[in-house]
This record gives sequence, structure tokens and C-alpha cells, in this order.
Amino acid sequence: RMTKKTLLDICKQQKLYWTPYLNDTLYLHYKGFDRLENLEEYTGLKCLWLQCNGLRKIENLQAQTELRCLYLQLNLIEKIENLEPLQKLDSLNISNNYIKTIENLSCLKVLQTLQIAHNKLRTVEDIQHLQECPSISVLDLSHNCLSDPSIVTILETMPNLHVLNLMGNEVIRKIANYRKTLIVRLKQLTYLDDRPVFPKDRACAEAWAVGGLEAEKVEREKWETRERKKIQDSIDALAAMRQKAEENKRQK
Repeated sequence: RMTKKTLLDICKQQKLYWTPYLNDTLYLHYKGFDRLENLEEYTGLKCLWLQCNGLRKIENLQAQTELRCLYLQLNLIEKIENLEPLQKLDSLNISNNYIKTIENLSCLKVLQTLQIAHNKLRTVEDIQHLQECPSISVLDLSHNCLSDPSIVTILETMPNLHVLNLMGNEVIRKIANYRKTLIVRLKQLTYLDDRPVFPKDRACAEAWAVGGLEAEKVEREKWETRERKKIQDSIDALAAMRQKAEENKRQK
């Protein structure tokens, strides 16, 4: 059990403050806890590590109003709930649980990172709540059971979405020209799955959307020409610097 004595003993072992409210970080991972409780005195926490326990419910976090990061991955949680007090929460990791629906996150007005990989999300309705979470910029939906291509209509309503991971979902195989399509439709995207989205990638994808493969090829050649010119200009500048240095040396 997560008793007050257990929490104090953990603080002593980890050389944290014995006075609960002085701690801004608490490491409670790999402890075998099955319930969140007795955290009322830990009012100064900014980061709470709870992964790899047996937690079944998100609860009893009313006192953690300063919390920025909450790590709940690798537990037995089935529902996102009771997060309303965490108005300063910036990052939530709830991967490797048993969550079937994204819900009750719109109360977190500054939430930027949501990691919800390896859960039980299936349908468009299961992720529809993301439309009410405009602050999210990093979203990890990898290794769920998403298969409907229309989830893109939800994702493209997220104005600040910069990083997206959909790897391990069947939907990747169902979206034609997957990578180019997502780059075109998600205007702010800078990282997709395991690769960055460079300006060249976006320009080529947008050309493809307008004029097909031929337009994409023309745009790619333009970028490659500019890149070659930039490299050559750098080589020429370096050669000029060396030549000038040699001339100065001879004059001396």
C-alpha cells in the first residue's frame, strides 16, 4: 500500500526531503502499488513517476496542482479520469495500459505531450476528444488498433500538432501514399513516426498533391539543384579563404 510511512521511507532511501511538500519530484515506479493514495501532503510536486506498478485508476491527485509531468505507463489503467486539478500538466505518459477511449483531457489547457501508445484505441470515436485538446503538440498513438483512415480528419483539426507517431497501427497501410498525405494534411507536422519532416519533404509532398508524381519530381530536382549550389558555394568560399591566407603568408 502507498501509506504515508511507505512514502516517507522512499524519500529517505532516495535522499529526498523528509518534509513532503518540499519535494518537487517523487519516484514511485517499480513499487507494486495498486492504488494511488496518501499524496495530500506532497503539494510541491512537479514530476511524479508511477510507471510499472499495478495501478487500476487515476485518483487522489487533488493536491498536485503544481504537477508538470505525470508518468503512468505500464499499469492497469482502463480510463482517463480525475485530472482536473492538474492545471499545469504539460506531459502525460499513459502508454501500455488498457485505455479504450481518449477522454477527460480538455481540462488540461497547457498539455503539450500525450503518450498513449500500446493501448486499446480502435475507432475514430475513440480519439475524437483530441479535437478538444488544441494545446497538444506531441502525440504518440503508436501500437494501438486504429484502422480507419478518417482518423486524419480528427488529427488535422489539432492546430499545434508537430510530432505524430502512428506506427504499429493498421491505418498506415490503409492510407494511400501515407507519408505524403499526412504531411500535406497536417500543416504543422515536423516529425512523423520515426523520421523528421524537412522543408524539402513538405515542398515535394505539396507539389505532389497539386500535380502528381511529375510535379513532385520537378520540385525535388529544384531542391537538389539548390542544395548542390549551396555545397559548391561553401567549397568555393573555403577555397577563397585558403587562397587569401596563402597570399597573406607570402606577403609577410
